Amino acid sequence: MRSLKSVRHNGKRITEILEAHARFVRGQEGGARADLTRADLSRVDFEKAELALVDFQGANLEGAHLREAKLSHANLSETNLRGADLRKADLTETNLHKADLTKAQIGGAELFRANLSDAILRQADLGVANLRDADVNGADFAGANLKATILRETKLDGAKLAGADLSSALLPRGYQAAKSEASGAPRN
Repeated sequence: MRSLKSVRHNGKRITEILEAHARFVRGQEGGARADLTRADLSRVDFEKAELALVDFQGANLEGAHLREAKLSHANLSETNLRGADLRKADLTETNLHKADLTKAQIGGAELFRANLSDAILRQADLGVANLRDADVNGADFAGANLKATILRETKLDGAKLAGADLSSALLPRGYQAAKSEASGAPRN
């Protein structure tokens, strides 16, 4: 893992960028929204970090440690989150459009109303995550663990669920998984 103190983006330390961002969120003088677009943040330790509203578009967060991070309303579109640890992270209304979350650990995360359209979630572990009312159109969940995942009020039409484990998932009322799509999907 790389420490936040050792990472720079556009000539500034990440810690300085996030301090100015915290002032921005609080509405204090000298605050500025964190712009980490296209930053190389691979294997950076962001555990429990306050990252709401941060713009990470196109950033490399492969293998990053974001466990219990607050990422609500953040822009993570087109980011590389392959193998990232997002367990118990708050991703409420976060933009993950076209993000690559292959093999990411997302168990217990809050993804209420998140935009996961066209995201890649192959072999990701989303066990016990809340995807209620999330946009999953075009999302690829091939081989993903969705055990005990909350998918109520989520439109699964257009999501690729081949090989996904939906056993014990809370599915939308009336949803019928195709036999080739998911194993053990309960019928409501």
